Amino acid sequence: MKKIYFACSISGGRDHAHVYEDIVKIIKVSGARVLCELFADKTLKANIGPTPHLKEYDIWKNDVAWVKSANAIIAEITQPSLGVGYEIGLADELGIPILALFDSTSERRPSPMIVGNPNVALIKYTKVEELSKPINDFLKEI
Repeated sequence: MKKIYFACSISGGRDHAHVYEDIVKIIKVSGARVLCELFADKTLKANIGPTPHLKEYDIWKNDVAWVKSANAIIAEITQPSLGVGYEIGLADELGIPILALFDSTSERRPSPMIVGNPNVALIKYTKVEELSKPINDFLKEI
């Protein structure tokens, strides 16, 4: 079973959290295991996070271990996040396939550091329902 690290904004803000759970469902329907499914919880708050009892070092250690053990990373990048950028950079250095998802209805623009990276596949979408095929296609290729 493929293991997928789902990266999304937590401390950077949860403005786009309404789609995270739907994206995780698409990944799981494909037959893959999502290593950090708890990040998609709509009730998470940016100032608390999914594991408020853990110290920053432990959070870093856990997330890095998840990224290193993943077959691929799928990142929702509409809400800017330093942590997601770090995780994408780590996955890139490790040669782990990366799929970045960006809601093109957002008033933001995706980072040129992500868009310009030839090792990152970028999918722009307007509705989360549009992501089933590109996510499934990406997962078939890894």
